[in-house]
Amino acid sequence: MTENKRATIQAFFLYFLCYSVIGWCYEVFLEVVVYQWGFSNRGVLFGPYLPVYGVGALVFLFTIYPLIQGKPRREQLKFLPIVFVGCALLATGIELAASYLCEWMLGSWPWQTYARDYTIQFQGRIALSPSIRFGLGGVLFLYILQPLFETWVGRMEPQFKTALCRLLLVVVGVDVVVFLVKAIL
Repeated sequence: MTENKRATIQAFFLYFLCYSVIGWCYEVFLEVVVYQWGFSNRGVLFGPYLPVYGVGALVFLFTIYPLIQGKPRREQLKFLPIVFVGCALLATGIELAASYLCEWMLGSWPWQTYARDYTIQFQGRIALSPSIRFGLGGVLFLYILQPLFETWVGRMEPQFKTALCRLLLVVVGVDVVVFLVKAIL
């Protein structure tokens, strides 16, 4: 594998984890501050990350981000409605697929208890209100956070980046294995 390819894979792995952690923090914030239900781990894994947010962010990066990447800010803003709608639709599709995957593996999905409270919703799996928030979050990710993450990851020394990715891969890998064993048993 070439050094450029390795650096690209490592960067996307780090983006995935950053967005997974941000998603977990967002969900916990909603649960504790907005809904005042109290704290609980919002994910199916043990760590403070929600891989569904990382997957969503990667999908945004591969499908929508090329519309604005590297363009002057004024040009980027012309795409704002497309970015918002695209992120909302893609994230809603991912959330729907994740609900079916969680139901198949776990017998339920983490958001089924509150998603039914929304006026416009489908089977307690997806709802309009979260879809709008996903669109806004996608705009925030792509216009503000992703350029910062690209700068941050780009400034890492290659050896440090490799060591960090290996460590995080082991931590997340163990978490996933424990989850799968627990789901099977």
